[in-house]
Amino acid sequence: MKLASLNHARDGQLIVVDSRLEHYVLATHIAPTMQTALDNWETVSPQLNDLAKQLEAGTANSFPFEPSQCASPLPRSYHWADGSAYVNHVELVRKARNAEMPETYWTDPLIYQGGSDTFLGPTEDIAMADEAWGIDFEAEVAVVVDDVPMGINQQDALQHIKLVMLVNDVSLRNLIPGELAKGFGFYQAKPSSAFSPVAVTPQALGDAWDGSKLHLPLRAILNDKLVGQPNAGVDMTFDFGQLIAHAAKTRALCAGTIIGSGTVSNLDRSQGSCCLAEVRMLEIIAKGQATTDFMRFGDRIQIEMLDSTQQTIFGQINQQVVAYHEPL
Repeated sequence: MKLASLNHARDGQLIVVDSRLEHYVLATHIAPTMQTALDNWETVSPQLNDLAKQLEAGTANSFPFEPSQCASPLPRSYHWADGSAYVNHVELVRKARNAEMPETYWTDPLIYQGGSDTFLGPTEDIAMADEAWGIDFEAEVAVVVDDVPMGINQQDALQHIKLVMLVNDVSLRNLIPGELAKGFGFYQAKPSSAFSPVAVTPQALGDAWDGSKLHLPLRAILNDKLVGQPNAGVDMTFDFGQLIAHAAKTRALCAGTIIGSGTVSNLDRSQGSCCLAEVRMLEIIAKGQATTDFMRFGDRIQIEMLDSTQQTIFGQINQQVVAYHEPL
C-alpha cells in the first residue's frame, strides 16, 4: 500500500496511490490526514488496504497522480529524529572538519532531533538566504512508527514500523562546525527537510525490505548528473530496530514519529555518494583539496529509489535551490 498527502491546509489530505504512482483515490472518508491514520493505524489500515485493492482493480473513483500536488506524506510531525546509521559516512564527514571520531560511534547509535514543524514538499524549492552557508543535500531512508513504548528492545521496535519513505535532509555545512563547537548540537545548520511524494508500507516493498533495512540503491542526481547510488541495505551499522530502540530509551515515541537513517553510504565508493560533503572529503583524500562546490542558487537535486524493474517506488524528491526573499 502506498499513501500520500495532497497539499491542503497544514496537514494535507490523505490519499491512496496505486503501485505505479499513476493514479490516486481520496481516503479522507477513512482518515482525513496521514497523522490521523497513524493515530488509529490498527483500525484504519485494513480500510486503507481495501481501498488500495479497489484502486488497483480499477473500481475506485481515481484521479491522475502528480507529485507536484503533494506535500510530504507528513507535512509536519510531532517528532523527527535523524540518525547516522552509516558510520563510515560519519567518519569521513568528521575528517572534513578535523574532528576525531570516538570509538563509541561504532557501538552506540548517533541521533539528533530535528525541526519537524515545516517539512518541505517533495517538489518544493529549497530557499536559502546565502550560498556561503554551504548548502548540501543528504539522501536518506526513513521510517514512520505508531506509538512506541519507552524502553522497547530493538526486535520489538521493528513491529512498530508502519511506513517507509525517502528524505532529503538539507544541511548547511559551513554553519555546522560553529554550532557543534558550542557543544549543544545542530539548529541553524539543519533547516527544513523534504520527504518523498509517497510513503510505502513495508509489506509493499517485497523482498527489498528484510524487516529492518531496505536493500536497494538510492539515487542522488544533481543538475542531471548522477552523484551516487549506494545501496541502502549495505554498510548500515545500525538498523532501524536499533535506531528506534535508541530513540525510545528514555521516552515513548508518539504515532507519526519519523526516524531517519542518515546519509546512505557504502564503504565501496564505486557507486558514488549521497551528499556533497562526502564527495568533497573523498576529493581531499585523493587530491589534497576539494574541487566540488556545495549547491548554489539554480541547482536541482533529485532523489529516487527504483525497484528491480526500474519502476519508481516512492516517487522523486525534485527540488531547486533558490534565493530566499523576506515576504513583503
